[in-house]
Amino acid sequence: MDIKTAESLRRLRLVSAPEAVSFLLLLVCSVLKRTTDFNAVPVMGAVHGILFILYVIFWIDAWNKAKWPLKRAALYFVLSVLPTGGFFGDRMLRREGEASVIAARARKEGVVNA
Repeated sequence: MDIKTAESLRRLRLVSAPEAVSFLLLLVCSVLKRTTDFNAVPVMGAVHGILFILYVIFWIDAWNKAKWPLKRAALYFVLSVLPTGGFFGDRMLRREGEASVIAARARKEGVVNA
């Protein structure tokens, strides 16, 4: 994995957890709107919308640079639309990034060819 690929995965990871938190907060705000006089849905909706758009942009970039198979790319997208999926996506991206760093070091040291 080259530097650009690692950077695109890092960006996707950075937005994954905040996007998941904003989704959960938006759900809570939706319930509060219907059960109380508190209405933060417009604000949380905007915050979540911006984070989701960033997630999709970074997801497309990571898919393009990491050359994921369609199933893996689809999995990361589906995780973004599930209320707690971003947390699982973050964990998977962290593991993928760590594995790629180990592989890159092994190639650099001549332990593995290619």
